[in-house]
Amino acid sequence: MRTIDKRIEAKLAAPLIKRAPTLTLPFDDRCKSRLAATLDNGEEVALVLPRGTVLRDGDMLVADDGGLVRVIAAEQDVLVVHAHDAITLTRAAYHLGNRHTPVEVAAGQLKLEADPVLEDMLKRLGAHVDHATAPFQPETGAYGGGHKHGHDETFVEDYALAQKVFDEHHGHSHDHGHAHGAGHDHGDHSQCTHGHGDHGAHVHDHAHDHAHGKGHDHGDHSQCGHEGHDHDHGHAHR
Repeated sequence: MRTIDKRIEAKLAAPLIKRAPTLTLPFDDRCKSRLAATLDNGEEVALVLPRGTVLRDGDMLVADDGGLVRVIAAEQDVLVVHAHDAITLTRAAYHLGNRHTPVEVAAGQLKLEADPVLEDMLKRLGAHVDHATAPFQPETGAYGGGHKHGHDETFVEDYALAQKVFDEHHGHSHDHGHAHGAGHDHGDHSQCTHGHGDHGAHVHDHAHDHAHGKGHDHGDHSQCGHEGHDHDHGHAHR
């Protein structure tokens, strides 16, 4: 039995992809890093991939003998969600996300694995729900764990933007300890905007502890918007 243990990130030539045997799996099996599977040509294989791997339609895998295998997302029972307005569809997406439900997002619709409880919830929210049989490829997550795909033209941009926002809000320290000499000037902060919006349960407590010499000048902070912050400035000036 061959073991499939690698996924190829590089783009391969079309003839190689076309000739490779295929492995058709539903979403649940594409989330498993250890799996006994059967290729579409009847060959039994062992899937042994890094923990946390989620396979997508079109992924190319390599077996221990160097052979290639192409992943196909199997058709499965899904719910296709539409709504008469954007607000209702957004509310549906919010409540599905709040339940950590894998969701595939497309223009004007959501798709999820068939579930009678979620179907009832969506209908009560005012969404229209259809049953279908189709491949299911949910979002992989904006703040990590995502897998970059060359055939997904928006993934790189979406992930970079989401990660930038995450880092701005949570990825840096707000505790600034400065020791300044004479003539220190913070400059003009007129273009500085920290618009954090509504953080819900997040509280940012800035503790600025400065020990300054003569001539300290913080500059013009008139346009600097630090919304949602509690600033504690302790300055000792000589």
